[in-house]
Amino acid sequence: MSTTTFDYKVRDRGGNLIEGSLDGDSLGLVVSRLRSMGYLPVSVTPTNTRSLRSTLEIPGVTDRIKGKDVAVFTRQFATMVESGLSISRALSVLSGQVTNRHLAEIIREVRDGVESGLALSDALARHPKVFDELYVSMVRAGELGGSIDVVLKTVATALEKQVSIARKVRGAMAYPIVVVSVISLLFVVMMVAIVPVFKKLFKTLDAPLPTPTKIVITISNTLVSWHVAVVIVLAILAVTGVRRWIKSKSGREKWDGWKLRPPIFGPLIHKTALARFSFTLASLVASGVPVLDALDIVARASGNAVLTNATLDIKRAVREGRSFADPMRNNPVFPPLLVQMVEVGEQTGALDDMLGKAAAYYQSEVDQTVDNLSSILEPLLVVVMGGVVGTVIISLYLPMLTYIKYVHNAG
Repeated sequence: MSTTTFDYKVRDRGGNLIEGSLDGDSLGLVVSRLRSMGYLPVSVTPTNTRSLRSTLEIPGVTDRIKGKDVAVFTRQFATMVESGLSISRALSVLSGQVTNRHLAEIIREVRDGVESGLALSDALARHPKVFDELYVSMVRAGELGGSIDVVLKTVATALEKQVSIARKVRGAMAYPIVVVSVISLLFVVMMVAIVPVFKKLFKTLDAPLPTPTKIVITISNTLVSWHVAVVIVLAILAVTGVRRWIKSKSGREKWDGWKLRPPIFGPLIHKTALARFSFTLASLVASGVPVLDALDIVARASGNAVLTNATLDIKRAVREGRSFADPMRNNPVFPPLLVQMVEVGEQTGALDDMLGKAAAYYQSEVDQTVDNLSSILEPLLVVVMGGVVGTVIISLYLPMLTYIKYVHNAG
């Protein structure tokens, strides 16, 4: 018998109306399952038709699961487990509530794994693209320590912070990207549509063209001729080559190191990486993950090769019996403030607490930097835009002035 998807409306024990979908072999089995989950079925109907959105599959687009979806699921999961629901029942409820049907399918597979006897961490580990090593390791630590609800809340907080940081960084990058795109489009339009009109006028002038005007005309000729195809091909080859270089080990290290240096975005990327490092390590240590394993996980989850190498240096030092702070003090990627907080945490036996405070500090620094970026970049980009347009306009009108001067001298 083929499995059918049923849309349902049920009421929970508090009388709240809940809508969702559930797969089952028959209507009766789905109703029985909803009742076993503690719900009162209001309506259960088979899904006969699917929208274009649900049937049209674009790999990497329609099946994409966002970090925000995973964070919301984890928070709801933690709340349900804390309220006394079994892991299996909580997963069953959430599989019908999440709006992303691909995530719902994965949650059902995790539930089936748990019901077949797998530990929750092992069932989650089957889906590494959704639940990464950090997620699985913290859940496993919670299982061993008997505090799965507490750990899930910590994981949810970690994911929410990551989503928040990513959203702020994207927001900070959006404005300059839009402005640069507008400047580029305006420049191309001027080169393709306006400069050719002036070129015809320049041919009637019996006077030498200034150097800036010659440069502008050369650029315009390139953009309106077949040479632009060569430029585009060369640009694509250059971008492809750079991307391949970045994927290499040495290229990744140099690229990630360079990203920390620019005067405006460098500090933002650096503070974001430090906030992620501090909070992730604090969460793992607080959850009971062994220190060496925690450092190994943090190194792989850092997202920056420079910080990865620095974390591995800390791991080697700790394995040799040295303190956290020693290798951090000799590495410029770690600011003195973070080194001092880690040192105090080691001396007082509250390393996770001090790392958590450091994470909160750098998170606030990221927020402040993002808030300041718009006020810094807006006038700068306006000047750049005015400079580009003004340079082109002046270059186009210079021949007029040169011609007047030429005629005057000739007369």
